[in-house]
Amino acid sequence: MLSARALAAFRTALGENRVFDDAATRTLYASDETPRQVMPDAVLFPNSHDDVLALARVACAHTVALTPRGAGSGNVGGALPAPGSVVVSFECMRRVIEFNPDDRLVVVETGMVTEDIDRLAREAGLFYPPDPGSGPYSRIGGNLAMNAAGPRAVKYGVTRDYVLGLRAVTGAGEAIRTGCRTTKGVTGFDLTRLLVGSEGTLALITEATLKLLPAPETVATLRLCFASARDALDAVIRIMRQPVAPSALEFMDARAIDAIRPTGAADDLASGTRALLVVEADGAAEDVPRQIAALQAALQGPGLLEMKSGFAREAIAQLWAARKSLSYAVKRIAPLKINEDVVVPVSQLADFVDFIDATAETHRLPIVSFGHAGNGNLHVNLMVHPDDAGEMARAHAALDALMAKVLALGGTLSGEHGIGTEKRRFLPREIDPPTLALMRTIKQQFDPQGLLNPGKLFPDTDA
Repeated sequence: MLSARALAAFRTALGENRVFDDAATRTLYASDETPRQVMPDAVLFPNSHDDVLALARVACAHTVALTPRGAGSGNVGGALPAPGSVVVSFECMRRVIEFNPDDRLVVVETGMVTEDIDRLAREAGLFYPPDPGSGPYSRIGGNLAMNAAGPRAVKYGVTRDYVLGLRAVTGAGEAIRTGCRTTKGVTGFDLTRLLVGSEGTLALITEATLKLLPAPETVATLRLCFASARDALDAVIRIMRQPVAPSALEFMDARAIDAIRPTGAADDLASGTRALLVVEADGAAEDVPRQIAALQAALQGPGLLEMKSGFAREAIAQLWAARKSLSYAVKRIAPLKINEDVVVPVSQLADFVDFIDATAETHRLPIVSFGHAGNGNLHVNLMVHPDDAGEMARAHAALDALMAKVLALGGTLSGEHGIGTEKRRFLPREIDPPTLALMRTIKQQFDPQGLLNPGKLFPDTDA
């Protein structure tokens, strides 16, 4: 329990109106998108880098664990409070410190909403490419913590690829700056790339200098219906072999299509559709038709039932309707969604989807798969009833088998959601003991008392 002295020190550092320990506030910040709740001892609302530095020093002096939080939109427990911890909410830190179109960069505080960064950039003919599905409400700090991404990653990369530099506060209460303002720079260790994806376990990131790109002039979309998942995923391989890089390459399996049928989003799909691809191209207005023609040629093949194209905004929105409606549609299947975002090599996707189907049958579970096929990144959703002990036991066995298969195929445990609390027990399967030991040493250097986001990322043991 937070001591009265520590609580008073936080209030002295931040002000009375930025430190809350009432039950109502603590309850609001006791969970993220995982189906668990841990009540924090208090919630802090810093308003600047200096506030974060001050609260970190109080935490060090009083040995108080800190759980950083953006919007709480993650689903692996990354923002779930550790018992006895204090939540540090960055939602008040949403200022644009600098917007420099000439240098194609923006400097923002880490409580800024991700989509607002892209909106600002587009006012000057630029854009911020990372596009996680939570972009309309997630905070850039959470994106940095998890190295978030979305459909555009197949062409443009992930959050880490757009971070030039950071300002942060370590677990030792020290202010640091990493990186630079230029797109080239090799001075010292690349601590910027180390902090991005570290899940708030090394430092509290307060400001980010982000790289921007020229916004594409136009976008065009293809939607393809296939007779089977293997037919669709063979087409993905053909796409990735040819020279035109799609700006999105999304996949939905048969169970995903069945899930959206009650919403009406599947009404215009070809009869017999058991897999769906949504493919997008962007760029100069005179070049996008050439790109679309190249993609159409590559997509021709066995099992293709229908191909539709859209070049106007309304037509594109209609072609995306099935994919956009999916996240909410699957919630009708069962009350709890165990959502994994594993990655396998693109060449192994078809075999992995076959394995998912076999696992669903073996363990008598509905498993819905969709995601960013161009990166081999699938969201595998096990739909379960948490009050059914037998079903939950089968789900855990299925999850164990799926993780083993991912690694056997040369894949990785997470593509964009992170590890958090939910996957950390699997980490030793992918990362060997010497490497995990080195990671722990790095953690100790940044956070000697282990105060930053405890219980996240690292397993209880390295074996």
